[in-house]
Amino acid sequence: MSVYTKVLIIGTGPAGYTAAIYAARAGLYPIIVSGLEVGGQLMNTVEVENWPGEQGGTTGPELMLRMDKHTKEFVPEITNDHIVSIDFDSKPFLVSGEKNEYQAESIIIATGSTARYLNLPDENKLRGRGLSACATCDGFFFKRQDVAVIGGGNTAVEEALYLSNIARRVFLIHRRDQLRAEKILQDRLMAKVREGKIDILWNTEVKNYIEYQGAFKGLALINKADDILFDLPISGCFMAIGHTPNTEFLQNRLKLNGGYIIVNGKYQNFETMTSIPGIFAAGDVADNKYRQAITSAGSGCMAALDAEKWLQLNNI
Repeated sequence: MSVYTKVLIIGTGPAGYTAAIYAARAGLYPIIVSGLEVGGQLMNTVEVENWPGEQGGTTGPELMLRMDKHTKEFVPEITNDHIVSIDFDSKPFLVSGEKNEYQAESIIIATGSTARYLNLPDENKLRGRGLSACATCDGFFFKRQDVAVIGGGNTAVEEALYLSNIARRVFLIHRRDQLRAEKILQDRLMAKVREGKIDILWNTEVKNYIEYQGAFKGLALINKADDILFDLPISGCFMAIGHTPNTEFLQNRLKLNGGYIIVNGKYQNFETMTSIPGIFAAGDVADNKYRQAITSAGSGCMAALDAEKWLQLNNI
């Protein structure tokens, strides 16, 4: 089946839902395609306390359920489909899903990114229950407790520094004998090491997670320098080994930077437009820095407003 729309929105995280609400209120009758992860990464976040107006906090799934219901007040049906390719040369754009084909005058890509984990047993079960990929999101829940950060780049060091102001003790676990982070970050890290707030476990890899009755209790580690196995009892573990933006279906037709979609910023005053006019990007798929629900929602609003203006200027 082939359907036509002025605005096709791909993705149903905060960016996609917000873009849909704004596009619908503008009378553009958008079509939203859910993608593989309905609700995005927040579906794996147990507690959310930094969403404005959410006194007392909520859970990621509850927040996304409310976004879904709110969106359906303006767009009654969200299409459950997975986009596999886009023909950028056709006008309208021809978008192929596993179930349907879509003809779209403009597209807002809000497919997000996926945090990299270690692919160890029981990982999915422990996500949001001791395992996290966002210290800013979840660090608060580990006040005065022992936690670990996995990684050796800028993100890992930044997360360890952030957690050192919250947790009792932070273990930075790195599989090599030197960090890849910028020197200024390493200097700050070493200052925290001297204060006794952070310990660095060099040449160390995670062999498995320790759990008890479904709860995360620590890490089973190996020191690769001397092949010593040991357990590290901690309350939480934060992955900082990178994110993978969900851009495989673009087949390198848009300009990317490290897999993330480049938005042109000043290009004809369309802040969210990609390298192809009429294609916009919002949320984590175009953001390798902030990766917060609130910034994703804000960029979804911007993308919808940009798409509306672009359609008007092109008399569509």
